[in-house]
Amino acid sequence: MTINKIRTNVYLDKNLKDQAKEFFKIYGLSLSDGLNFLLKKKELDFDMKIEPILPNDSDYKIAKNAYKNYKEHPEDYVDFDKWKKKLNTKKYK
Repeated sequence: MTINKIRTNVYLDKNLKDQAKEFFKIYGLSLSDGLNFLLKKKELDFDMKIEPILPNDSDYKIAKNAYKNYKEHPEDYVDFDKWKKKLNTKKYK
């Protein structure tokens, strides 16, 4: 399966873009990977209740450490497209 990517310009509310970048960063995703993930869903669920992890939340340290580890050792992680490609191989079916 070949992935054909193109550059697309989208005008976003600056605050919304910043919030989305921070949200996806928590999961080790770039803004592009996160948006691709959402757009590839068969049905967009507009009633999703996704809240960012804030400094006072109990999971904040875990997310912060995970992001720090990702930045320090990116070779230990794969991007979303590589992960999806692995899922589509016979080995994982």
